[in-house]
Amino acid sequence: MIKLLSPLRLILAALTYSFGAGIADYLGRPFLSAPFWLGMVAVLLAQLTMSLLPEIFRLDVEPLSENETPAERYKLRYNILYVSLASLASIVLIVYGLFTTKQLPPSSIFFLALTLLIIIAYAIPPLRFVNRGFGEILLAAQLAYVVPSLAFVLQAGDLHRFLALTIPLTLLAFSYFVALNFQSYQQDQKYGRVTFLVRLGWERVVPLHHLFLLTAYILLITAPAIGLSLSLIWSAFLTLPFALYQILQLRNISLGLPPNWTILHATALAVFGLTTYFLAISFWIR
Repeated sequence: MIKLLSPLRLILAALTYSFGAGIADYLGRPFLSAPFWLGMVAVLLAQLTMSLLPEIFRLDVEPLSENETPAERYKLRYNILYVSLASLASIVLIVYGLFTTKQLPPSSIFFLALTLLIIIAYAIPPLRFVNRGFGEILLAAQLAYVVPSLAFVLQAGDLHRFLALTIPLTLLAFSYFVALNFQSYQQDQKYGRVTFLVRLGWERVVPLHHLFLLTAYILLITAPAIGLSLSLIWSAFLTLPFALYQILQLRNISLGLPPNWTILHATALAVFGLTTYFLAISFWIR
């Protein structure tokens, strides 16, 4: 059950949320405690729902847990449904509480609605993009664009050009999810899971992965174009060696060399997670 909760995604959601709130703090907006913490809870519940809902519609040929019986699978599916509904209900209560206390900026409605649309499109038939090759795109957009933008709006009340930094973060997040898919590539084909990697094939995905990863750092270099000094975000480039190593690992895999999945996953996590962390810290302490 813990695996189904995707705890790493929850940690990454907390990081990107803190990054968005950090931008507001850097701009001198007063820290609003209740919107910050309630927004954090809502974001984590949304991510939890996004992880659990697809499991309800998983094909019967693919087990939800090891050595499960039909009765155990049936029970687990209903438990997942109950938890998902409880999470969504809790988000509604949080939004209602912020609204009634006049702590819900109008612009935040867009990101809350976008979160709901992403969850539905990602997990629920007939769309169910998680099994159509677009799941990684929605995951990356939710984690690296919607979450920090919502955090910023809850603190600042409106949008700002500095949120353009969510674009390179989204590219890093997408590269992270794509890299994770390589280990399960054969199983995904076996069980009919259509990931981005399965849909396009590794021959096309490997160069795309490299392009997205390098483009993210190129966009970070152009930060002065939106009024951000490179001296503020220089720490984000500390992860560039990890990104280059990630590219090298996937290149070796594409050439048929034996992979080390643990190192690949750790490298991909470091690239996205540490970049987000360094950016968040930079904005909070300046």
